[in-house]
Amino acid sequence: MGMKDRYGNGLSTDQPAARDHYDRGVALFLGGNFGASDAFAEAVAVDPDFALGHAALARALMMEARMADAKAALARATELAGRGTERERQHIAALGLLLAGKPDEARKAVLEHVQTYPRDALVAQLCTNVFGLIGFSGEVGREAELLAYTSALLPQYGEDWWMMSMHALSLCETGQIDASMRLMEKALALNPRNANGSHFKAHAQYEAGDTQGGRAYLETWLAEYDNRSVLHGHLSWHCALWALHAGDEEAMWQAVDSGVAPGAAKGLPINVLTDTAAILYRAELAGIAVEPRRWSVLSDYAAQNFPETGQSFADIHAALAHAMAGEGARLAKIAETAKGFAGDLVRPVARAWGAIAREDWAGALADLSQTMARTERLGGSRAQRDLLELTYVNVLLKLGQIDEARRSLTTRRPVLAEAPPVAAFP
Repeated sequence: MGMKDRYGNGLSTDQPAARDHYDRGVALFLGGNFGASDAFAEAVAVDPDFALGHAALARALMMEARMADAKAALARATELAGRGTERERQHIAALGLLLAGKPDEARKAVLEHVQTYPRDALVAQLCTNVFGLIGFSGEVGREAELLAYTSALLPQYGEDWWMMSMHALSLCETGQIDASMRLMEKALALNPRNANGSHFKAHAQYEAGDTQGGRAYLETWLAEYDNRSVLHGHLSWHCALWALHAGDEEAMWQAVDSGVAPGAAKGLPINVLTDTAAILYRAELAGIAVEPRRWSVLSDYAAQNFPETGQSFADIHAALAHAMAGEGARLAKIAETAKGFAGDLVRPVARAWGAIAREDWAGALADLSQTMARTERLGGSRAQRDLLELTYVNVLLKLGQIDEARRSLTTRRPVLAEAPPVAAFP
């Protein structure tokens, strides 16, 4: 047990090469860079009995949507867990709960685990970010909980680029933009190729209304980023969104067609679906014509990858795709049966999309009004939930409620109020 990982945790391998491959995989994984699964595979090739190597491989494969391979790797880790320490057994058990589709139990396990082993980064990571177990809890106050979580962990990590970037996002999502940007710059100085850091910097720049600066930074950064990496599609979405806000329609479609849409993006299906639906409808709100074929392709993609409800953030975007594609049966299934961490909010949002597609603006307002006070429960970042904010404003404008539309943006999303990306705004 003399081997330790890059965070000082003991490892149940006596092979330095296995440790080195593992550490490299951890750095690639935490940085959102391509190659983590290969590094972990090399670790267990050196030491086939390295339990955490198999567990880490399972986690990396999950992020590549290779679920059958991930289950096989985790099964091997579980077989070997008895040879390891209590930390390693708990580490593997927490991943097992996640892979088994038990997010509430996994979240509880992670929160308990980091009390004793705060620097077990691959476990701690499960509750960071807006797409983590706290972010997708469906609870009111989850942004404050995420901030409390990273605030408690930050002192345990010292000058660590990964944890700095995670805490910077928590600051950003609770409105502390300047503090977020300062910490993010420190993180990126330590590791400029940390894709999570560049991603969260993009969020801070979005919240600051820095369209020009954000677009220039991210387009330059993205040019050197492997398009097989997990965040390539989502960062392309940020580029497309900034191009839209800048009125550069050609650049927007180029970003969509090269990195965001089904067939172009290589990321997780949830990102492909949500990012594509969001940019297509935000383009429509801004007055850009969207070919019906795009909505049809996306509706088919959603039906294939999310045939049943349960992932609320995906469900609201699937419902949007189905509504815009005229797929009434698919939309009705979500509107009538939505379950999951915020299923009670998914149902009125889905009905609202249907009403919007029919140009039933009063009906859309009635349904959206049930959700706007609690949109954080649906998941996603502030930037992503602006899809609903702008949709709500557009519905108000269609009903002639101009003052209320302006008041909504000014009080809820002032960063968008000066130049709202909504064509119907007078």
